[in-house]
Amino acid sequence: MSQARCPICKRPTDPAFRPFCSQRCADVDLGRWFGGSYRVPATRPDDIAEAMQKSAPARLDPDNDVG
Repeated sequence: MSQARCPICKRPTDPAFRPFCSQRCADVDLGRWFGGSYRVPATRPDDIAEAMQKSAPARLDPDNDVG
């Protein structure tokens, strides 16, 4: 069975920092997330707003009191 490799530097991983080999590589990875190097795909903002409107519960209109 081959040993897992650090995704940053390709050295063998250390169980204390898994999946990385060291705190340094873990910090490099975190910095890439913060810097925007990694991105999670998403739908367009318009699609998200439309989906939220369709799934939102009906709200009462305070200007149109039915009581």
